[in-house]
Amino acid sequence: VYDAATESIKQGGTRRGANMAILSVDHPDIEAFINVKSDMAALQNFNISVAVTERFMQAVERDEPYELINPRTHKVARAAAARDVFRQIVENAWSNGDPGLVFLDRVNRDNPTPQLGRIEATNPCGEQPLLPYESCNLGSLNLSRFVTPAPQAAATRARNGKAAAQEARAIDWDALDQAIPLCVRFLDDVIEQNRYPIPQIDEMTKKTRKIGLGVMGWADLLFLLHIRYDSGEAIELAGRVMSFVQERADRASIALAGERGVFPAWHGSMYDPASGDSRGGPRYRNATRTTVAPTGTLSIIADCSGGIEPTFALAFMRQHYLDRKDPAKATRLPEVNRTFRAVAEQEGFYSDGLIAYLAEGGVLAERGDVPDWAKDVFRTSHDIDPEWHVKMQAVFQRHTDNAVSKTINFSHDATVADEEKAYMLAYGEGCKGITVYRDGSRDQQVLS
Repeated sequence: VYDAATESIKQGGTRRGANMAILSVDHPDIEAFINVKSDMAALQNFNISVAVTERFMQAVERDEPYELINPRTHKVARAAAARDVFRQIVENAWSNGDPGLVFLDRVNRDNPTPQLGRIEATNPCGEQPLLPYESCNLGSLNLSRFVTPAPQAAATRARNGKAAAQEARAIDWDALDQAIPLCVRFLDDVIEQNRYPIPQIDEMTKKTRKIGLGVMGWADLLFLLHIRYDSGEAIELAGRVMSFVQERADRASIALAGERGVFPAWHGSMYDPASGDSRGGPRYRNATRTTVAPTGTLSIIADCSGGIEPTFALAFMRQHYLDRKDPAKATRLPEVNRTFRAVAEQEGFYSDGLIAYLAEGGVLAERGDVPDWAKDVFRTSHDIDPEWHVKMQAVFQRHTDNAVSKTINFSHDATVADEEKAYMLAYGEGCKGITVYRDGSRDQQVLS
C-alpha cells in the first residue's frame, strides 16, 4: 500500500519517493521478506534491510540454528539455519542490491535515549536510526572547500610528483573549526523553524533534538591532496577529519545547551549521570550531533563528490527525469568531475578526447597522455577493492554518533562469495549497516 501510494504521489511529480522497510532477522516471515524484491517488480519505491543481531551473526559464524520469534506472543515459532538465511540475504543482494543489513544491537548500543524506546529502523539510506516519530535533520560540510590554495610555485612543483603536490595543499583546519559551530546552531534552529506534518513528530523531534552534521566532497578532498582513496594514508586522514568534526560538533552542542538548555529528554538519557551509563556527564543541546549521509542531491547542487563515496567515474552519464508530462522518461546528460577537470587543465593533460573516452567507460590507466601520479590518485569506485570501501565506512563510523551511508561497489563479475566477505568484514569492523551494489545488477541504474 505504501509503495503504491509513493508511486502515485512521487515528489512533485518528477522525483522518486524513498521508503525503507526493515524486518528483524528473528521474525518468522524473514525469508519471505528477504526474497520480496527478487522479481524486481515489487516494492520499487523501497529499500529493504534485514535487522540482524549479534546472536544471529555469531550463529552464522558457527553454522548454528537460531530461533524465530512470534512478535505478538514472543514465543519461539521455529528454528532456522542461520547460515542458510544469511546466504539468501547475500544472494539477493548480489542479484539486485537488496536487502542490506542493519546491525541493530550496535545501533541500540548508541541509542542516546533508551528510556524513550528501542530503535527498530532507520531512514531510507540507513544513516539515521530513529525512534518512532523522530525526523531527520541533516547537513553536510563540503570538505573540498576546506583546502588551502596551492601557491603558484608549489603548483609548478606538483607536476614533478606526488610528494611535491601534497606540499602544495593542506586541510584548512581553522576554517573547518569556524564553520562547525555555525552548522550546529543552524541545524538546531531548523528544529524550531520547521513545520511538522503531525503533532507526534513535532513532539518527538523537539524532545531529542537530534541533528546530523556530516561531510561530503571526501573524494574531491583526496584528489586535491593527491592521496589515493584505497590507502592507509586516506584511512588515517578520514579518522582525523571525522574525529575533528565530532569533537567540534560536541563542543558546539554543549555551548548551545548553556545558552538554550539541554534537550528535554536529557534526564534519563545515557548522558545523565543518574542513568549509570559510563558515557554520562555531557550536557548536550542535541541527543546526537553527527551523521554521514549519502548527499545524493546536496552533492549535485554543490558539484562535489557524494558523502564519503569515491567518485563513481571521472566522466559519466547521469540519468535524469526532467519531463513533467512523462516522469518515467529518462534524459541522459554527461558530467565531468570538477576537481579532475581543474587538475587536468592545470597540469596540461586535459582534452575533450580524454573526457569522451572516460565517459564511454574508458580506463585512465590505459591513457599514455596522463601522468603516472594522476593515474594513481584519480581512482574511481570500481578501481577500489570492496575491502577498502568497507574500511573507509568503518573509520568514519568510529567518529559518528548516528550511522554512515556508504555503498560498497562491486564490479559486474563479482561473485556471491565476494559480497559475503564484505558483509562479514562490515560486521567485524564495527559498521552499523552495509549496502552493496554490483554494477549492472539492475536493468536501470542512475549512474553508468
